[in-house]
Amino acid sequence: MFKPFILCDRKFIGFLSFWGAPVNENKILTVFYLNSQRISFLSLVKNCNHKGLGIYYLLSAFIFGISGTCFSVLIRIELYSSGNRIISPENQNFYNISITLHGFLMIFFLVMPGLFGGFGNYFVVIFQGSPEVVYPRVNNFSILILFLSYLFLILSLISEFGGGTGWTLYPPLSTSFMSLSPSSTGNLIFGLLISGISSCLTSLNFWTTILNLRSYYLTLKTMPLFLWALLITGGMLLLTLPILSGALLMVLADLHSNTLFFDPIFGGDPIFYQHLFWFFGHPEVYILIIPAFGRLQERDFYYYL
Repeated sequence: MFKPFILCDRKFIGFLSFWGAPVNENKILTVFYLNSQRISFLSLVKNCNHKGLGIYYLLSAFIFGISGTCFSVLIRIELYSSGNRIISPENQNFYNISITLHGFLMIFFLVMPGLFGGFGNYFVVIFQGSPEVVYPRVNNFSILILFLSYLFLILSLISEFGGGTGWTLYPPLSTSFMSLSPSSTGNLIFGLLISGISSCLTSLNFWTTILNLRSYYLTLKTMPLFLWALLITGGMLLLTLPILSGALLMVLADLHSNTLFFDPIFGGDPIFYQHLFWFFGHPEVYILIIPAFGRLQERDFYYYL
């Protein structure tokens, strides 16, 4: 852990001193000690460093993406030829469950945490020359509740018959007890709500960091485009996620609290949910791609510079 690096540290310090480099022995020993730390659950809970959290975001997005890819492979194998291949005729709803979870995992748990949370946390502070994000503990809390939302999605898979409503959660399918899985649909909605809270907190953190913690000579006109990409993405998330959360809460109320927001028999309007959902769904396309465009632009900019 610490001792195996001591001899190497002494030689390294002697090498730097020989060439006239200013050396602070305590700092170098500290760096070697920190680099030798092991990643554990306790380090994740206590870690508020933006680089560490960015790497955690990327690792978690990779794990979530693997689980989403497994559902994609299952769908492809099932569609390879006509008839039932690997999904039994008695449980054909599992195909709908696979499509639902594949959509949720790829959009909300792979692309958004990876591009926005991962690359954003790692590079925003570096690009604008600030020591840290404005709210490090909120940053840590965001990734912790992201794991909780993923657990809710997996819980929906194993509770009752699973939620096969599709990733859009359209009523009346998502609000009807004919689906036989009201608790699974509830778990899906809870997972999406917690994921939305995580994204909103990260967006607020990026906005306050970019607008208030830039270097003195870094104005909005001279700011790198990657920071502009995250600023625009965070703004769209803050505008659209509350609308989606409200729509999901209305679906949850129709499902468990006997409200009639989307029941046309009693004066409700299922098309109203589609308006609310796509108020988020269409900007979501740009939310997913703008951080990637910003990151690619910075790579090309420094390459050609």
